[in-house]
Amino acid sequence: MIEKKPLLNVEGISKRYSLRRSLRDSLLRRPAPQLVAVDNVSFSINRGTVLGIVGESGSGKTTLARCLIRLIEPDTGIVSFSNKRIDNASSSNLRNIRKDIQMVFQDPYTSLNPRMSIGAALAEAGQVHGTIGISGEKDFVSNLLKLVGLPSSFAMRRPRQLSGGQRQRAAIARALAVRPTMLIADEAVSALDVSIQGQILNLFRELRKELELTIIFIAHQLSVISHVADEVAVMYLGKIVEHGTTKEIFSNPKHPYTKALLAAHPHPDPREKSVPQMQGDIPSPLDLPRGCRFFTRCPQAVTVCSDTVPDLLQRGDDHKVACHF
Repeated sequence: MIEKKPLLNVEGISKRYSLRRSLRDSLLRRPAPQLVAVDNVSFSINRGTVLGIVGESGSGKTTLARCLIRLIEPDTGIVSFSNKRIDNASSSNLRNIRKDIQMVFQDPYTSLNPRMSIGAALAEAGQVHGTIGISGEKDFVSNLLKLVGLPSSFAMRRPRQLSGGQRQRAAIARALAVRPTMLIADEAVSALDVSIQGQILNLFRELRKELELTIIFIAHQLSVISHVADEVAVMYLGKIVEHGTTKEIFSNPKHPYTKALLAAHPHPDPREKSVPQMQGDIPSPLDLPRGCRFFTRCPQAVTVCSDTVPDLLQRGDDHKVACHF
């Protein structure tokens, strides 16, 4: 039985990018424009839990994930993993922490060297982190490939010789080679065909159960998240606007943005009431709305929405919502 206690704690993570000033702004001595990628995000994830983070492109999901393990340095905030601070960890301590937290990227080529065979890439990871053990390199590679549903003969192949789904399985095996406690899957199935998506999602479910992994699964479709996640955090323009159990989010969504994301996918029951759709496009992170960031597209927006930023407040035992209503 997996002990349910916080493994990762995130408090007030923010990330902004200063862009180059135009000639006009320089002449007028205006400050450089600021792109807000992540804004004061806080959450925790229990050991053995799968947290789904969902939102449209540009909502800050990937930036948040990379800030968690300092592939991108956050501007503010505290990140703790297994009671160890990540945000101010030294280089040597950060290396040890990253062994416990591995990322699976959307593009497998990010983690697979195209010049190396799959077996060599897996063995290299095991050698560097000392996880091969007494079984030997050949058995180590074979066991990893078996774990992700690939035959041992694939150890001799190079990434270009694999299909998209096979490459992603190999990338997952590369992440597992260092025996992590947590995986961060960043849009790991978005580039795959629908049928292959289902296979990879099932693989994540099996690995979570077999290896007792904690997983942060990032996607832009709630329908994908529903297959793997215990909890869901919905992001919009750098903020979490709703957070709750998967069951609660799907059966009782409270934020208009979450409702609109759910309504974007056809419901099998034609008697189900339709939800008003979002209006217009997502605003630029260079020119954010002053109040609630969703009010420019929200069918329920009133005056207070344009003036006041809603806090992410508890609306039930397992439900938080940032909405004035």
